[in-house]
Amino acid sequence: MCSNFSRTSTVKWNQHLVKGLKSIGFEQSKVDECVFFRRDVIFIVYTDDGIFAGPDKQEVDKAIREMKRHFDMEDQGDITDYLGVNVQRLPNGDVKLSQPHLIKQIIDEVKLSRRVAGKQTPAASTKILQRDEKAPPFDNRFNYRRVVGKLNFLEKSTRPDIAYATHQVARFCQDPKATHAEAIIHIAKYLRDTSDQGIILRPTPDKAFDVFADADFIGNWHRMTGSDDPSTAKSRSGYVILYAGCPIAWTSKLQTIIALSSCEAEYVALSESLRDTIPLMNLINEFKQHGFEVINKEPRVYCKAFEDNSGALELARLPKMRPRTKHINVRFHHFREHVRLGLIKVFPISTDQQLADIFTKPLAQNAFLNLRKALLHF
Repeated sequence: MCSNFSRTSTVKWNQHLVKGLKSIGFEQSKVDECVFFRRDVIFIVYTDDGIFAGPDKQEVDKAIREMKRHFDMEDQGDITDYLGVNVQRLPNGDVKLSQPHLIKQIIDEVKLSRRVAGKQTPAASTKILQRDEKAPPFDNRFNYRRVVGKLNFLEKSTRPDIAYATHQVARFCQDPKATHAEAIIHIAKYLRDTSDQGIILRPTPDKAFDVFADADFIGNWHRMTGSDDPSTAKSRSGYVILYAGCPIAWTSKLQTIIALSSCEAEYVALSESLRDTIPLMNLINEFKQHGFEVINKEPRVYCKAFEDNSGALELARLPKMRPRTKHINVRFHHFREHVRLGLIKVFPISTDQQLADIFTKPLAQNAFLNLRKALLHF
């Protein structure tokens, strides 16, 4: 009953908010219902928190004053903290997003001592987490689920470098073993030594959308546990979407189907990444229609192409059925029309430049640090 009441209340609040915004001249986005336009002011809402943005401060202040006539709201000034994310403008013009307070909570939660040596990577490169049915049970010295929840929020907000490691430990919330708890401690050791770090947004005006998509073909497979854990037969998708050179969305997750080849796994990852990218492209076009100056160059999509993985590139470029690929569900071909029209172009890329590699597998230290530097600038 409480859950239903909460959901109903949220819907009614949203309806009340939308009605109030429209009454003072805001228009709701047709692409994203959480975005509203009024002349050169944009309002973005997340439940009961919001951000006003625009080139003219007077117009923004006017919109806030009119909002206050309809809602009991508080103006907290220029954005320095939003939903627990610290927003810092650096002297060189970059913007840094970080969550040192949340990282401290995680370190305190797992009772990590300052005397313990740190880690250079969030996951050991030599071990893939398994169910470990014969391993000692977790001793419950910390709340496993709560720590995983905090790691998930941290990863999705400001620390894509821990995406793979976080998703791995999250898979075992139902029945964690000692080895899974040690994997969380490993992440905490890594975070402790990088607690003040986060995403540094450094816009590049000559870039629009860049998408890096990658897959690890049945990377979790283990002959000893495969018969008891069918999920080890699934490949992992990893991708990151950048706009103006800045990461805005990323994912590390197991695919919902069992790919039958590395070509299929790569193609599925590419399709999943574009399922998130195309609505963002539509949102940018909507900004442009409302008179906002946006970077609107031709988007590029990168997909790793090793030998037979070049088949994923050919599948994306040429709508041709082949004996080994005709079984692929049509839902993974959704972006082909965008490729045909030239709205999206697909290119091969070398392994050392594939940013999405950081989302698909545990990497050796040098490879991990190089990709982290390219993605997050630290």
